[in-house]
Amino acid sequence: MSSRDQLTSAMADLLWERGYAATSPRDVMARAGVGQGSMYHHFSGKHALAVEVLSAVTGEMAGESSVLEGEGSPLERIKSYLSRPRPGTRGCRVGRMTQDPQVVADPELLAIVADAFDTMLGRWEQAIAAAVTAGELPADTVPAELARTLAAVLQGGYVLARAKGEQGPMDAAVRGAVRLLDAAHAAAVAADADADEPGDSGH
Repeated sequence: MSSRDQLTSAMADLLWERGYAATSPRDVMARAGVGQGSMYHHFSGKHALAVEVLSAVTGEMAGESSVLEGEGSPLERIKSYLSRPRPGTRGCRVGRMTQDPQVVADPELLAIVADAFDTMLGRWEQAIAAAVTAGELPADTVPAELARTLAAVLQGGYVLARAKGEQGPMDAAVRGAVRLLDAAHAAAVAADADADEPGDSGH
């Protein structure tokens, strides 16, 4: 592994563990096992390193949400993405950045985080709209609203899991969301069946 890779790997871990504000260049160099010369040969400073690392991390998040555009019915893709294994007690790599005061105060870093969520929400919305079109969710479902609800379930699951120091709350939040989707699906199927029934002819 090159010294640049060691630095980006160390920064990624420290951002997840401590956040941006609580991570110093010295911390990164110590974790990476490289000297100051290597650090400043590759990056102008902590901010430049964080920009590169956050961009890579958010790219991974975007890659994970691509399952929403994959194979299978729209509703199955939605449920599959919801049910992906997530280490609740470690928190969301990207979501945790919104709680870091220096990230929130930095337009460049915050834009990277916001763009990642926009990409994820866009994929949620497309999958939900497709599920509505396919009759898997009720016709009055608002994709933008449900997308944000499901994203909030995941982010809230991380918060609850970290508060309790155990994975259970995250898994429970996901199970609850899946059950609500199943109930909505059942309602959509029932409504479709009712619409297909012949009406009373009056005779």
